[in-house]
Order: sequence, then C-alpha cells, then structure tokens
Amino acid sequence: MSGPGKHVHPSHLRPPPSPLSPNRTPLATVLAANAVSVTGNSLTLIGVPWFALDTTGSPGKAGLVAFCAAVPVVVSAIVGGPVIDRIGRRRISVASDLVCALALAAIPLLHRAGLLEFWMLCALMAVTGLFHAPGETARSVLVPDLARHAGTPLARAASLYDAVSRGARMTGAALAGVLVAVLGADSVLYLDAVTFGLSALLILVGLRGVGAAAPLPDPPPFSLSGYRADLREGYTFVLRSRLILGIVVMVMVTNGLNQGWSSVLLPVHARENLGGPAALGLMVAVFGGCALLGALAYGVVGHRFPRRALFTVGFLLCGAPPYVTAALTDTTAPLLVVLAAGGFGAGVLNPILATVKYEVVPDELRSRVSGVSTAGVLLATPLGGLAAGQLVEGAGLTVALFAFGGVYFLATLAPMVFPSWRTMDAPRTDAPPVDGPPAGGPPETERGLSSSGPSRPAPAPAPGASPPPR
Repeated sequence: MSGPGKHVHPSHLRPPPSPLSPNRTPLATVLAANAVSVTGNSLTLIGVPWFALDTTGSPGKAGLVAFCAAVPVVVSAIVGGPVIDRIGRRRISVASDLVCALALAAIPLLHRAGLLEFWMLCALMAVTGLFHAPGETARSVLVPDLARHAGTPLARAASLYDAVSRGARMTGAALAGVLVAVLGADSVLYLDAVTFGLSALLILVGLRGVGAAAPLPDPPPFSLSGYRADLREGYTFVLRSRLILGIVVMVMVTNGLNQGWSSVLLPVHARENLGGPAALGLMVAVFGGCALLGALAYGVVGHRFPRRALFTVGFLLCGAPPYVTAALTDTTAPLLVVLAAGGFGAGVLNPILATVKYEVVPDELRSRVSGVSTAGVLLATPLGGLAAGQLVEGAGLTVALFAFGGVYFLATLAPMVFPSWRTMDAPRTDAPPVDGPPAGGPPETERGLSSSGPSRPAPAPAPGASPPPR
C-alpha cells in the first residue's frame, strides 16, 4: 500500500506469503520464544527491584535503577525500526536476547565477587533496556505474516500471542516470588539470563528460512538520508491520526504509572505490609493468571463487543483500583481480589490494540511504526519508577499510591471523552498517506491503531496493564 509521495522501496519489499499449505511451526516458535522471554521478564520484574532494595535499602535508588533501565528502551525504540528491517527480524531478536543474557548474568557475578558498584548495576540494566526493545519489536511484528502462513485468523493469533504472554507472566511471577525468598534475588537473575539465551536459541533455529524474518532482499546502500527517510515514514504515519496520537499519549501515561507500581510501589508495599517477596510473587501471578483468562475470553467472544467500550471497561478495572486498595489496606486478601478483577480487564487490552494495529499498518512500515509507537508509549516509563521512589521517600507510601491512582483514573477516561476514539470500532485498512494532511486534520484521516508495548510489555512493552520491559 502506498500513498502520494510515500517513501517505499518496491525492489526490496518482502514477497507476499506463499499460497502453499499452512505451516504452523514458525508461529508456534515465536509463541514459545515469547513465553520463555516473558517468564524471564517476570523474574526481572520481581528480582531486580528486590535486589536493588536488598543491596541499597533505598526506594529512591530502586527507582533510579528502574529509570536507567527504561531510558535506553525509549532510545532504541525511537531509532530502531529501520534497523530491524535492514538487518532482519530473526537476527535482531537473537542478538538482542544474547546481549541481555550477558548483561543480566554479570550483575550477580560482580555482586558475589564483591565488585558490583551501584553505578554498575544502573549501567548493566541500561544495557538490557537498550537491546531488549528491538528484540521484542522484531518478534511482535512477525505475527501477522506467521498467522497467514499458519492459516490462523489474525484476531485469534493476536489473542494467542497475548494469552501466552499472560500465562508465562503468571508462571514466572509465582516462581520468582518463591525463588527470591528461598535462593535470593541474585540467583533469580542467573535464571533470567538463561531464559534470554533459550529464547535466542528458539528463534535462531525455528525461524530459519522464514522470509518475513529475513533481512530485506537487495536493500539500497545505507545512507543517513535514506535512514532518516525510513525513520520519518514511521513517525509521519503515527502523527497523521488523532486516534493514534490519543492511544500513544494515554498508554504513555499509564505505562509510566505501571513502572512506578511494579518497580517501587508494589515491592515496597509487599516488604512493609504484606510479608515479603512471596506475597509480591503471588500478587503478580494472580494478576497475570486472570489477565490470561481475559485474553482467552476475548479470543473466543471479544469480537462480538464494541472495541472502544470493552477497552475502556478493561482499563478502568486494571488501572486505579489496585493503587487505591493498596493505600487503604495492609492485608493481602482485598488486594488479591482487586488484582484478579483488574487482571481480567487487562487481558482484553493488548488483543484489541494488536488486532487494530495489524489491520491498519502495511507490512513495509510495520517495524517502523511499531518502533515509533513503542517509543511513544514508553516515553514516560523512565520517570515512573523515579517519581515513585522519590514520592515514597518524601511523602510516604500511602500518599504515593493515592497520587498515582488518581492520575491513572483520569488517564483511563480518555476513550469516553475524546471523539476520535470512536474510530477504534471501525478501523480502515487504508492508511493515511505519508504526505497527507497533518495531524488534527479532518476526521477522515483518522485510523485505528495501537501502540505495541512490554509487557514487561510490550513488548511492547503490552501497553497499559502490562509491566514495562526489562
């Protein structure tokens, strides 16, 4: 698909999917690799904040570690889209996983040798952030092509991708809580490094010969002007739609709040009021398990409901209630109930956003648009953990929880307040021309699109309800 003045290189676009009999192995490989990676992500979600709290005793320093891990994610997402296409999605995924494995393994190795300084911990987490986002993006943008090859409907493939992530997150969180309590946070980081290595191996072997995962054939010689043009295409595509901007801004805010919750607020609440890392693992596991149920339910019946209404209800359930409940009680049971309901609501969010994105973005722009939207939704993530840590130290945990919950509630009202969100229920498959009218133009330029995120997505970093990337 192209528009007037669109900067596309027809000579090096990937060939269309083969009409041969369905082949489900590549899709299954990506799902398995994502499951392994997200399981390790859950280990990081619990292991790193607990390691920082154990070794420094300071919520503020734990927030600073989260800040250092998140800033490079944004940087790599901003500039990485064209690089993914040129080098190849398979190669980028494998390389990013291997670098992250080495960086994570170095943390406990240096600590046990008595050599780990606080700045080293921040630097190593920055390395994982820098290399994690391109690998997540490379895997997620393969889903539409692999779904076609597998003969699987796109909405079902998107739901499967998110359901696998949710299930892995639930399992990993439960495992992490027990392992941190029994073995210590540094041992959990070793296991996390192993998950990165296994994910790299799965992609290396399972996607060999898959055209959609290969580098672009016969790309033009690299030049800064060509790179800037490729990068500009992704940004222009996103900026042409008020709906896209609305989604990116909303999820940017909620992802920043989620980072503060997962890296500082919930670990501090668990340490001070809930009994320790086992309770923290239980909380994350319950949320992830119910989110898995929500994603599976959406895959079965979700398409029958209006997307905007379902998206709004899901966000209202998973957003402010956990913060307010944690602020009002220091017992486990009420928070578990609220997290269970919120998890189910969160489960519908990523499939909705992923389906809309896959319907709208053409293959030749998918990596670039995904990189731009990932950068946008993660823009506030570095500040979330930092702000949470400083607020806890300055005003106390209860004030911080109420403040974050209040902002979250206001952010989740956006789909009901702004008219541009109505187009989420009727996305078009014709994208706005790259050289078309600017954002804020007439309504006919609006398109339904989501950001891609981490779950701890995103991954994409899953936007909204998912934890931010490692």
